[in-house]
This record gives sequence, structure tokens and C-alpha cells, in this order.
Amino acid sequence: MTTRVPAPIAVIAHYNLLERLEPAGPGELFRARDTKKGRTVAVRVLPEAFVDASARQVFMERARGLAALSHPNVTTVFDVGEQDGRVYVVFEFLRGQSLRTEMGGRAINVRRAMDLAVQMADAVADAHACGYVHGGLSPDSVVITAKGHAKIPAFALASREGFAGPDAVHLHDYDSPEEARGLASDERSDIYSVGAVLYEMLTGRRPLHRGASAPSASNPHVPREVDDIVLRAVAPNPDSRYQSSATFAAELRSIGSMLDVRGAVGDEDDHQEAPPHSASRTVVLTIAMLLVIAAIAWWFLR
Repeated sequence: MTTRVPAPIAVIAHYNLLERLEPAGPGELFRARDTKKGRTVAVRVLPEAFVDASARQVFMERARGLAALSHPNVTTVFDVGEQDGRVYVVFEFLRGQSLRTEMGGRAINVRRAMDLAVQMADAVADAHACGYVHGGLSPDSVVITAKGHAKIPAFALASREGFAGPDAVHLHDYDSPEEARGLASDERSDIYSVGAVLYEMLTGRRPLHRGASAPSASNPHVPREVDDIVLRAVAPNPDSRYQSSATFAAELRSIGSMLDVRGAVGDEDDHQEAPPHSASRTVVLTIAMLLVIAAIAWWFLR
């Protein structure tokens, strides 16, 4: 029995567009079939206004350069092209869910949040080493794969440095304070974005630009050492933040290892009732005290 191949919605180059996906960015996003390689891919078709004609070639060269960025936590870019005046970008198709979905509007396990932040910071550090600033990080854009790993979108790496036209969709959901004021961004702006996502994973809310309270003020399971790292990452002044994403990732990894030695760190107890043995412990202590009093009384009577 043969499996029927669904008819494509449209065809771009040698890619059969099979299904529209939630874009989480500019243009249209499709699950597609690469008829040359025989694999499933994702294709983003950009609106004509996204890149003006004068910058189009530069943008496409920059996007093609992402193929050289090979990191397990960055989506792989396979191809970049143009058809009928519209630029398209082809990258790996991921099965999973957004980080926003995993968070579910609440704080998640502290150790899990730190692990995901390390993966994002490592990926951003590799991008910085290749000359790319991301600027599109948010719980909505980060994908959690079926195996539980974080994947950041490579597309936003190519959309920086003024390539986005005035009518382009704004990607910077977790802007740093300097970006929100319209100032130039750099690697430290990405560090702020990773820190802001980590802050929300720990507390269920985003940090304030004017200065955030310690995550442990909202989540008592967050250790003091984690407070210090997160607050430095989301400092309003970029000079007060980590100056390197690699250093940020290394600090998170080091504190994580220390916490593993110290014992389990998480938020599971918040969602449970008081342990059943607490009442019995009180009864045992009461009985023990009564026995001591009885023994003293017997000694005096004797």
C-alpha cells in the first residue's frame, strides 16, 4: 500500500510548500518538502517590504553565511533564494513546542531553567563569534525539541544591522533597555535578552528595564547565587552586564554544577501539600516530652 503525498499549496524553487505554520516572525512560514534532498524543511517567505532592493543582495549573502554557523542549539539554514521578487529562507524543520508553551504562564523548575539558559547563551556566543547579533530571542521564538533541547531561530541573525525595512514586523519582543530607547545594540543586548528569558522562566514575569528585583523575591526556590547571575545579565546599563555570552554561560554552568553537588534544586514542593509525616513528628515529640515529665515526677515521688 502506497502513502499518498499531499498536494503542495505552492512551489518555490524545488520546495513543495505543504502546510502553513504559525510564523512567529515576518512573512509566511511553511512546512515543505525538499524534492532534491528528499527531506522535510521549513521555508519562510518574506514580504517584499522586508528587505528593500538596495540591501537585498547583502541580506541574502548574510543569510547564506549562516550555513557556516553549526551549533546544536541554532536552527540550521539550508538555502536562501529569491522568486517573483520575494526572498525565501530554508532551514531545518523542528518538531516540538515553543518555550512559552513549556512555561505555561508560570515559573518552571529552577535547574531546568538554568540548563535551557546555558544552551541559549552558548548558541548566542557562537553567533557572536561569527559576527552575528541575534536580537530576536523570546519564549515564543525559542523552540524546545522533542528531546527537550532549546533551539534558537537563525533567521533573526540575518535580519539585524538595518536589513529590516520600515514596514517589517518587529522581532525584538525582549529588547534590552538601550534597544527600547532606539540606541545601537551589540552582543550585550543579546545577553540581556537571554537573561530576560531566564528571569521569566524563574519568576513567570519579565524583568523591568529600570531594574529588576531578585528572582528569589518571587520564587523562594531560586538560590542567592542564581539571583546574582540573573540580575547582572539584565542590568539596565550594558556596561554592568556580562561582556561576553560565553562568560555568562560559563557562570551559569558553574553554579549549576555547585547546586547539583549541594542537592536537588527545583520548585516541586510548591505544588504539593505539606508532607504527611509532619503531623506524626509533632505527636512523637509531644509524647516524648510527656514521658520526660512523668520520669521526673516519679523520681521526686520515690
